[in-house]
Amino acid sequence: MILVSSCLAGFAVRYDGADARNEIAQWLVERGQAISACPEILGGFGIPRPPAEIRGSDQSVQGRRRVFECSGGEVSDAYELGARRALDIVKRNGITVAFLKDRSPSCGVDLIYDGSFRGVKIAGMGIAAKLFADNGVKVFPDTRLDVRTVLPYVDAELRGDLERSFPY
Repeated sequence: MILVSSCLAGFAVRYDGADARNEIAQWLVERGQAISACPEILGGFGIPRPPAEIRGSDQSVQGRRRVFECSGGEVSDAYELGARRALDIVKRNGITVAFLKDRSPSCGVDLIYDGSFRGVKIAGMGIAAKLFADNGVKVFPDTRLDVRTVLPYVDAELRGDLERSFPY
């Protein structure tokens, strides 16, 4: 079973009330090959919500990375709660792989914003993505959500349908 960020499955849950629809993610969810989750919604955030970014790891307190909204308010606890709740979903469903929205303070796999709210991207992982990886889940950014990467995780009887639906 696969986990995909809810915004990739077409749900309008992003901070700005939009989605980040990916046709393959949507196909996976519609066919029961993936479960979608949004750690930020699971953490109690509404839609829309203020943009938030992780401040550099050098600003962590007791090993915790800190997340701040653009207004300056710290929201680290809610991000950690959402990540833990998403991990519970992962564990309950035997999920071993996740495709997550890169650059998100929750789901970023390769990139996150640097906390300056100036659009500067840095190498790093979001709160949920890191928790998943630390618990043995193979995490991929949405930029790698393609047929070749997904195919090994799809039930054998649906692989041909996936390849026909999204020829590569």
